[in-house]
Amino acid sequence: MHQCLTSLRVRDPVSKGPLCHHSFPPSFSESSIQPGPRMESLPEAVLIRILASIPAVDLVLACRLVCCQWKNLVDGAALWILKCQQEGLTGAESQEDAENWQNFYFLSKKRKNLIKNPCGEEDLQHWGEVENGGDGWKIEELPGDFGKEFPREEVHKYFVTSYEWCRKAQVIDLRAEGYWEELIDTTQPKVVVKDWYAGRSDAGCLYELCVKLLSENEDVLAEYKSETVAIPQDNDASWTEISHTFSNYGPGVRFVRFEHGGQDTLFWKGWYGVRVTNSSVTVEP
Repeated sequence: MHQCLTSLRVRDPVSKGPLCHHSFPPSFSESSIQPGPRMESLPEAVLIRILASIPAVDLVLACRLVCCQWKNLVDGAALWILKCQQEGLTGAESQEDAENWQNFYFLSKKRKNLIKNPCGEEDLQHWGEVENGGDGWKIEELPGDFGKEFPREEVHKYFVTSYEWCRKAQVIDLRAEGYWEELIDTTQPKVVVKDWYAGRSDAGCLYELCVKLLSENEDVLAEYKSETVAIPQDNDASWTEISHTFSNYGPGVRFVRFEHGGQDTLFWKGWYGVRVTNSSVTVEP
């Protein structure tokens, strides 16, 4: 059966002459163009997959404000579980009971060592309240005299103390590092502190670590202080890790103060005291 077609002649907007010739069915009109499915008509699982492709900050600051459905999805767990899985965030599969997957995602993405210059690659830069007992602090290359290599290949240097107490500290501003007050106060993520120390095999030494969680006014809200570790002379010079995890510390934490130090026990001139390196402070889900 022959179907009749109406003709539409399109003119060149400059010359006003015919530009091309198209044929359309007689029923064609602009009103006959049907819009595609609206976003709210999509199955929720499909919409979640679409939203998961959007950067997290845009989800919270923009997409969440579009409508009640999007707000509920951004505030819910399924979207953030999917983003964690897509981005391979460690621990995502084991956090089935996480109260807030959005916070888990942001904390996992922000996870980094908040201690600057932890291995002495920048001399004593970023370390404050430096106490230089004896001949003071010194930076040496691993393994050092009468020492052992560090367990991790990426660490190449260490700080070493002298024959009187040497101490140094860093104060970490959590807000400056991107951890907003509500996140810290309501979620109270874990604050994990680690340090490594060792002695020379031919000299005894002492080591101490003290970490404090401080308020806006620098009041102490939580504190960890190690015992004074005594390493005897003729030790094996092996590296030892010390760690502590702060949790359930209450609201108001704004700063973390990390301090460590030590000395030798033979009072030999030079640098025969404890060696420290690879210090770390991390905020974790």
